[in-house]
Amino acid sequence: MPFYVSPEQSMKDKADYARKGIARGRSAVVLQYDGGILFVADNMSRTLHKISELYDRVAFAAVGRYNEFENLRLGGVRYADSHGYAYDRRDVTGRMLANAYAQTLGTVFSESNKPWEVEIVVAEVGDDADTDQIYRITFDGSVVDEKGLLAMGGSADAVTAALKERFDPGAALGEALSAAMHALAHENGERRELDAANLEVAVLERAREHRKFRRIQGARLNRLIEEGRGSSPSPSGGADSGGSDGEASGDQEPSA
Repeated sequence: MPFYVSPEQSMKDKADYARKGIARGRSAVVLQYDGGILFVADNMSRTLHKISELYDRVAFAAVGRYNEFENLRLGGVRYADSHGYAYDRRDVTGRMLANAYAQTLGTVFSESNKPWEVEIVVAEVGDDADTDQIYRITFDGSVVDEKGLLAMGGSADAVTAALKERFDPGAALGEALSAAMHALAHENGERRELDAANLEVAVLERAREHRKFRRIQGARLNRLIEEGRGSSPSPSGGADSGGSDGEASGDQEPSA
């Protein structure tokens, strides 16, 4: 004979389960800089991406269980492509995709025995900083319209506090990267040193034509790290620039 569990207790248990799974992974940060939006993730994998392009002006970042947020990424790419083809490319917006993800995650959380252990960000770069959009979507389908910066996964509270110490929405890319590395170095309440092998970095670059997303890696990333060190003391980090084709992924199993 099955035991009765109240709906309130069931929801609480599922939320606790999802939070613990997400917290086991490493953090990612998203922040504005003078040329657009910067994404930096603590990720040692060169192939399992946490950051990726969704559409012309829209990018995706995630933490948690890789196979789950990779399904979300692929679904978002297909949805954006089909919507842009059926209507107009300008009709594909960050808010539209954030709402679609919120509906998916909300349905899974309420109807499935196991919630997805993911937290994602959908960001759209605008024509100026005031029109940039950054949306955080949590495991239960909640959507938060973030302003300027956010950190998720791992020790998000500690990383957010450290990020706020140096955040400047008008900073150059090298300075913004330095601030992000400074924040990620405070994961788990202890200071650690980051290097290029630990970082996945990408931007939505406002001045870039058509497709705004590009990855920062290799020699370019190393130059940006040195620029950041010259402007303020911070940890190190790295990866050169290249575009993305609407693909990319996330994290390591089970959580990252």
